[in-house]
Amino acid sequence: MNKRLETGLLSLGDLLPDPDTGHCRTESERHRTLVDQAILAEELGIDAIHLGEHHGSSYQLSAPAVVLAAIGERTEHLTLSTGVTLVANLDPFRVAEDYATLDVLSRGRAEIVAGRGSFFARTFEIFGQDPGQSRELYNDHIELLLKLLREENVHADGLRPLAGETSRPRPYGDLTVWIGGGSSESSVDLASRLGCPLMLPSVFAPPQAFGPMVDRYREGWAEAGHPGEPVVGACCHTHVAQDSQEARKRFRVWYENYWTWVQELIKSYTPHAQTLPFDYEAMITGPAVVGSPQEVTDRINGVQESLGLNRLIFMFDLGGIPDNVLFPSIELFGREVVANI
Repeated sequence: MNKRLETGLLSLGDLLPDPDTGHCRTESERHRTLVDQAILAEELGIDAIHLGEHHGSSYQLSAPAVVLAAIGERTEHLTLSTGVTLVANLDPFRVAEDYATLDVLSRGRAEIVAGRGSFFARTFEIFGQDPGQSRELYNDHIELLLKLLREENVHADGLRPLAGETSRPRPYGDLTVWIGGGSSESSVDLASRLGCPLMLPSVFAPPQAFGPMVDRYREGWAEAGHPGEPVVGACCHTHVAQDSQEARKRFRVWYENYWTWVQELIKSYTPHAQTLPFDYEAMITGPAVVGSPQEVTDRINGVQESLGLNRLIFMFDLGGIPDNVLFPSIELFGREVVANI
């Protein structure tokens, strides 16, 4: 029998006009809807909320720890996580302080999904960094972050040296740090070596395409001799309606709006990056999960069976989709899908 699959909501906080009406939320409304989604998620029995982080673009979420703290005050059980925290760009000492503060306020509900952010090279320039050092910065910062969360009187001789410093507050519990990666062997090997859960970037390809990387991660975990079992998560763009035709027809306008904008954004932040055309059929039969409650349930169960996932997080909130469509879709998912996976 499959282990229970944890579920989560994911938002990256894009602020785009609804292509149907031209209406665009204010920045305040965009942030408030994230809190409202999280409250609904907990009511529906969803396990986690994951909030992204970007800087200098129409992705509004730049301070996920702050928004997660607001969510923590309105919820009791929801895991407060990221998707991802840009560890390569941020000072690891400050990251430890911010998320340990979230952890003590929420009594142990904070997590971090640590990412490199390599798709957005200009972010490194915003922070006065060399994008060519992204891998070196990421590896150095993630190892230091783990030390700071787990130890006191930390010494480090890397890119961010420390001489016996302790970050405060100390985490309330064992604050989990996931490695966000799986497109490259280096991220997978880092996760297995450090004994961290692995969150796959499966909005870019069908989750099953990451099977060889998951196998490599589990093999590396075993070779490293870590206690416990390796933990794997994945993410997908999602829309649920009463029947599959309705879901597919309705979601397309917002998905295409989002996809087109993301491709333009990646190109502006990383000029040499390849832009990908929007192929709706390929997306909704591949990385995206769109359909009726039964179709979505079957797709999710198939992904879990093929990869042995521990958590799957779902991004409903994109492309200017209005609240009067977004919230009923999340509620239908919670009522008719979550109980059956």
